[in-house]
Amino acid sequence: MTMDSISDGNRTLPELVDPVSAANALLSQSSLEATPKQIVDLGATAPEWMHQGMRVYVPFLPNAAFENAFSACETLLGWGMKPVPHLPARSVPDAETLRAWLASLQRIGVKEVLLIAGDTEKALGPYQDTLALLASGILTEYGLTGMGVAGHPEGHPKADNTALKEALMFKRDYAKAHGLELWVVTQFSFDDESLIKWLDEHQTILSSIPVYLGLAGPTRLKNLLAYAAQCGVSTSAKALRKNMNAARLLRPWTPDALFRTLCEYKATHPSTSLQGIHLFPFGGLKQSNQWLSSAHLLVSS
Repeated sequence: MTMDSISDGNRTLPELVDPVSAANALLSQSSLEATPKQIVDLGATAPEWMHQGMRVYVPFLPNAAFENAFSACETLLGWGMKPVPHLPARSVPDAETLRAWLASLQRIGVKEVLLIAGDTEKALGPYQDTLALLASGILTEYGLTGMGVAGHPEGHPKADNTALKEALMFKRDYAKAHGLELWVVTQFSFDDESLIKWLDEHQTILSSIPVYLGLAGPTRLKNLLAYAAQCGVSTSAKALRKNMNAARLLRPWTPDALFRTLCEYKATHPSTSLQGIHLFPFGGLKQSNQWLSSAHLLVSS
């Protein structure tokens, strides 16, 4: 099936797509994260298993210098990737430093950033959250063409759903007013129901905003549950652990089942904002890239 329109009385509806086409669409818009150290460790030449042209998010790690992201972004640009450094509002000490960071990214050629509040309990400077960062107006001065913002299918420890929706609407309107591309990247989850419920509940707000759902890449399940505890996705982690025994915890985790469910959802919801997946490579960059290369085989028409 195609995405051509079909008639339904007085309405024109998009035709459903098949799961294989949905899978290919999601994979063609996939992205992943890579720390500055992971990128440095790959050497000067892009590995053959890296997917050309994909977005690669460069996180700002606790107790690290933001400047570490600069060389990583420069390397990724040289490899034909689209680097997207995290910009954590609470970790910005002052406006002067923010301007210096953005000026450096502009010189390198970075056009996109991911705005996040950050894990710092107390703001180091004047920006308590991403809304304050946007309100400063500084982000519009350094040639950025787009920005990603975070989505939280399992909720947020410091904000209720109403506040999160209001913040997302503010960012949507801000991006439109300033001619910036906007998209949402979500935290990873193990629970397909949480992901789909979040998509459905935000459909009106997200009608013009692409969404990239976070999935945990292949790794050992025991290690993954430890990451989940650190990343605030304990709800679905508890559900995943419920029927686990010690032997099962030693087996590898893959996002196969979740990916198949998302393909089915996209195939039956052609108007969804779901455009791609964002992979957290807890088991390593190579393993995650290889999974992306073969994930289309998980879905049959």
